[in-house]
Formats: sequence, C-alpha cells, structure tokens
Amino acid sequence: MGARIRVVIGGIHGKMGRASAAAILADSELEIVGAFDKAGQAYIGAEVASLLNGTDPARQAQQAACRQQACCSHGQVENGGSATDVALDKDGFQQIITRVDPDVYLDFTAAEAAFTHAKLAIEHKISPVIGTSGLGEQQHRELCDLAAAKKLGGIIVPNFSIGAVLMMEFARQAGRLFSNVEIVEMHHKKKVDAPSGTAMHTIAQLASTGTTFNCAEVQEHELIEGARGAQSRSGIRVHSLRLPGPISHQEVIFGSEGELLTIRHDSYNTSCFLKGILLALKTITSLDHMVIGLDKLLPLQQ
Repeated sequence: MGARIRVVIGGIHGKMGRASAAAILADSELEIVGAFDKAGQAYIGAEVASLLNGTDPARQAQQAACRQQACCSHGQVENGGSATDVALDKDGFQQIITRVDPDVYLDFTAAEAAFTHAKLAIEHKISPVIGTSGLGEQQHRELCDLAAAKKLGGIIVPNFSIGAVLMMEFARQAGRLFSNVEIVEMHHKKKVDAPSGTAMHTIAQLASTGTTFNCAEVQEHELIEGARGAQSRSGIRVHSLRLPGPISHQEVIFGSEGELLTIRHDSYNTSCFLKGILLALKTITSLDHMVIGLDKLLPLQQ
C-alpha cells in the first residue's frame, strides 16, 4: 500500500467536521495530520478522537496541554503522532501547514473563512476540498484561476451526497425538455446562506442546458415582497425554507401542460455525505485544476 493521503480538517467541531474525521480515521488510505476550529474554544488542544468518542474535550484538552508541556520541557516537539493523537490547533491553518505537510485541506468552516483558507492551501500546493457553502461566483472563479496557475487539483462541493448529485443530474436532463421549473430547498434554522449551495449548483446545471425558463405569461403582483421566491438570471425561481427539524432537502419541480415532474432528495443525517467526502479526498490530488460539484468526479454522462 502506498503512502496515506494527509488531510487537515477546518471546522472539525461541527457536525460535518466530526463525521468526516470519523470516516477518515476508519480509512486506511487517509490520515489526519491537523485540525482546527474557532479560536478560544474549550475544546482547542483536545485530540480529534475525543470529539468522536464522548470524552469531555475540554478536560482532554487540558490533559493534552500538560503532556505537550512535559514534552517541550524535555526538548521534544509534538508533531501530530498517529491520526488519533492529532490535537485541535489553537493557531489555525496557517500555523498547521508550517509544521506538517498535508496533501489535502478539507473545509467545513464558514464562507469567508473557507475562501481565505482555500487560497492559502493553493498557495502552498495543498489541494482544497471545500464543503462550505455560501461562496459567490467571483470567489469560485478566483479559486479556479489560482488552482489552474499552480496546476493543482481542488474541488468546491455543494453537496457530498451521491443521491443529491443524481437529483441535480436528473434535473439537468429534465431541463432540456421542460421550460418551467422552480426549486424548493429546506434546511435547519442555523444555516446562514440562502439559497443553499445545492440549490445554486442545481440552478447552474439547469442554466447549462441553454433553456430559457419561466417566461412570464402575466404581470404578477406580489402582495408580500418575495412571495414568488428569488429568481436567477436564467429565470429559475428558488424558495428557501428554514425550519427546526430538517437536515437537507430539495425538490425540483417541473411543470408542463397536464403534468408535474418532481425530483426530490432528502438527507436524514450526515452518513449520506461520507462516501462523497472520501471520494473527493482520494481523487482530488490526481487533478491539475479545480472543479465545482462532485458530479465532476463521478462517471456521469455529461
């Protein structure tokens, strides 16, 4: 077996960060060499494994700090150790990459932080896998240009679920035959960006067909502004629901005379994302450019 792919995780303490860490630790082809999250949190300094096994991360961080102090007093510098020994770094990505040599950076932070971290990764020839939503088209273009200049693989992933990728692909195919379509996406109340990254990528996929969508037949009048949802440049309307309970759900609804076609995907927990995350981590270093969407790594007919 060849050398394992060395991964740094940003946003390790969130749901996606923890789920990704567990999957990476269980995979013999991958290795966590660094992890970080928001500065000043009680869990900073704890070992990654403590976030996954129910150990109190604040107590574990104190114990790790004591061990590191003891090591330093003997002139030793701690540099990660085994995958389960990696501590959450207090100094963030910049400091981690001065001490370890990662192959891939996996980001689940927030949009602006993800953009900054991705640029830093590309600068150091570390392939970014960006699972954070909320980046704009201009940021996508800039990251793609930076990666191309370095001949470096990278990916921005609106949704790691294989089922969600197929939902978007089926919608793209339907968009060649239907000219009226609206998207309804539903997420938990703590999601800050709207529309979701999945909805935005669905819009891009539909727009790529060249179809002109939702041509107006009447002059609409909204009694409440926004009642008809947001409308993209290609005419596609999108409605974003934020409610307690849902994880990630989307339906793409096509209409024609006498019929409706609904293509829907539901994610009930983070397990459905893990296959796509592992695929991206293992595949991305073989590319020499950045791509947008997990569909680019799957054997789908374009």
